[in-house]
Amino acid sequence: MASTVTAAEVSKNFGAYQDAAVREPVVITKNGRPRTVLLAYEDFVRLSKRDRRVQRTVDLSDTEIAAVEAAEMTPDSDQVGASASQTAG
Repeated sequence: MASTVTAAEVSKNFGAYQDAAVREPVVITKNGRPRTVLLAYEDFVRLSKRDRRVQRTVDLSDTEIAAVEAAEMTPDSDQVGASASQTAG
């Protein structure tokens, strides 16, 4: 669970909260409302990798649609479906 502190408190004791953020995210509030989160770099990298770019199919060009239609699954793609069903179950 994340700890919550005021921006003023973080300003006074940044080093301590920087160390705490390695263990768990630190929610920083301003005017009583959450504003930012201080977290470990490894957590940031992990979360960034989960971020995906979404594009509407109507925005694809004819060339891009043809490339998708011509694409084939690789033999190791079977593992993707297996791991997805294991996660869902």
